[in-house]
Amino acid sequence: KIISNDLKHFFPQVFQLLTDLKQQRKESGKNKQSSGQQNLNTIMYETLKYISKTPCRYQSPETVKEFLIAMKGHKLTK
Repeated sequence: KIISNDLKHFFPQVFQLLTDLKQQRKESGKNKQSSGQQNLNTIMYETLKYISKTPCRYQSPETVKEFLIAMKGHKLTK
């Protein structure tokens, strides 16, 4: 499982999106079990499981933005 460091910047948004989608599906009571739906459920589950083990679980877009603004003055490079 190799994930580009560039993609990790999107983890907070992906985590929030999948969490919201999961909650909406739970509230709507729709529980379709087509093979396509089962595949989507598996992808959502595995993605949420992986991302929930990373620090982004506790981050929000606002905290990421604040961090980037705070670090901008340090002129860090790769």
